[in-house]
Amino acid sequence: MIRELFLYLLLVLIVSPVQFAISGSDCENAQITPEEIIGHIRFLASDELEGRMSGTPGAKRAADYISSEFKKAGLKPLGDKNSYFQRFSFTKGILLGSNNSLELEVDNKSTRLQLGEDFNTLSFSSKGEVEGDLVFAGYGISAPELDYDDYKELDVKDKIVLVLRYTPEEYDPKSPFYNYAALRYKAMNAREKGAKAIIFVTPHYAQEEVNLTTIGLDHSYSDSGIKSLVLRREKAQEIMSASGKDLKSLEENLSKKKTSSFIFTNTRAKVRTDLIEDRGESANVIGIIEGSDPVLKQEYIVVGAHYDHIGFGERNSRSDNKTGDNIHNGADDNASGIAGLIELAEFFSCKRDSLKRSLVFIAFSAEELGLIGASFYVDNPRLPLDKTVAMLNMDMIGRLDQNKLTVFGVGSSPSWNELINNANSDFEFELSLNNSGFAPSDQSAFFAKKIPVLHFFTGLHDDYHTPSDDWEKINSKGEQKVLMLISGLVTELNSEQNELRFSDVDEPKKGSTKFKVYLGTVPDYSSQMEGVKLMGVRDGSPADKAGLQSEDTIIRFGEVEIKNIYDYVYALSDSKPGVPTNLVVLRDYRPISLIIVPEPRESEN
Repeated sequence: MIRELFLYLLLVLIVSPVQFAISGSDCENAQITPEEIIGHIRFLASDELEGRMSGTPGAKRAADYISSEFKKAGLKPLGDKNSYFQRFSFTKGILLGSNNSLELEVDNKSTRLQLGEDFNTLSFSSKGEVEGDLVFAGYGISAPELDYDDYKELDVKDKIVLVLRYTPEEYDPKSPFYNYAALRYKAMNAREKGAKAIIFVTPHYAQEEVNLTTIGLDHSYSDSGIKSLVLRREKAQEIMSASGKDLKSLEENLSKKKTSSFIFTNTRAKVRTDLIEDRGESANVIGIIEGSDPVLKQEYIVVGAHYDHIGFGERNSRSDNKTGDNIHNGADDNASGIAGLIELAEFFSCKRDSLKRSLVFIAFSAEELGLIGASFYVDNPRLPLDKTVAMLNMDMIGRLDQNKLTVFGVGSSPSWNELINNANSDFEFELSLNNSGFAPSDQSAFFAKKIPVLHFFTGLHDDYHTPSDDWEKINSKGEQKVLMLISGLVTELNSEQNELRFSDVDEPKKGSTKFKVYLGTVPDYSSQMEGVKLMGVRDGSPADKAGLQSEDTIIRFGEVEIKNIYDYVYALSDSKPGVPTNLVVLRDYRPISLIIVPEPRESEN
């Protein structure tokens, strides 16, 4: 029996490595072809996968498909428990709890309003119970540069504020008030002025939503720090009438920039808010082809792409149809990148004997929700990041047009320019080389960890984030050409005896933005911490000069308490170039005060 067991174990040791190698017959067909590219994309971008929103059955089917292809390509699994899946949880959205209520007391007469019909809790509300006197604060806007302040000479400390949605100039994007229309801005403004809660109402010039739950819908979990509700307009008018006021007349005064704020007569409100974080589960799909060199095999080149998309367009859709019932198949974004990932895995599996370094193939999830999968990987790496010599990312590589190819991250290593141009000599792409390592895709998480990166991209198009991004529009021959360029780069990287040297990027301050200032901070959108955690700090930027570091969490900017990314955005919009500003960050759980001097942001033109 012992002899048979010994022979069995010996057989397992001899045979087991073979399961991670493609057979010779399969390698005869391991070339990257347009037919195989389009075949992968047709499945991943099919209606059956319902847009691959992270945490949905469609995304799971995509992950299963990728893992199956990795297995067929002979990749060794590098996920949890000897699987291909590195699982993580994330916030899918916000649900109403069982304890949401609004009670109004007018002249000692109490009325309890009906949830969903008369009022609704907004998804960015804080949780809890407050009560206080009711105050009307116009549109809830403080804009000194426009000589307008609804809170002028109005004390709202410990009170509950009723404000109108939109602006005195309605919702005109060309209006200087437009930047102050966001509900989150108004909530932050009320909070900073000491209010306990804020209640929004729709003005008469705007059509009121039949379903109040569509107002302030926010899938991210980022507590605004103040209880926040929306109230049916007719109910607001009833409260106004009890104080001898008329809502429509107040709106007309406000349109003429006349102060209309006041404290309601003998009127109090009691607010209870109860929100539940809806957690979802997803996974990165990871496989490895180990190198053959006994020393260099301990160094890793990561090739990545994200497989998630935006489902039915519940968020981030550019479609005019906002009903949420149109599948956004995401053929280019980013079934094209995943098709490339699978093809490259198969291609290099058949060249494993010639590989010195190990190749790691990662299909990331939850990129569309804020690089969550990539951020989770770099915070929980399956292999040492200090041995990760480069990361090559493919995001939207399926719509090559006029042979134009954009490559981001070129400034992350002094070697990239020469390597890319040499690799391109056989293809003659019209290259657009961009230094930025923080281009909006998964390579940003690696760049923040000081790893040289590249991000390949064939350009934006009208179908981006719409239901019309379908497989029929993919240029599979063009993608084949892009993949051959990438395969050449990977081959060159693999043969290099010396590692790539990382370099920070002196990035331009240009950008089409409403901000007048440039700081150089890169927020980590995957973080669930209160405040704004930084993924990185741009080299030579005001943030860098002020001493900010990756992993710092900003909790105060000037006089504004920063509870979430929205607070930070509004605080930046109010800051001025050249004016030193106090900044408080948490570093290793300790508050540190810094002084930052914002620089002027250069115009795009």
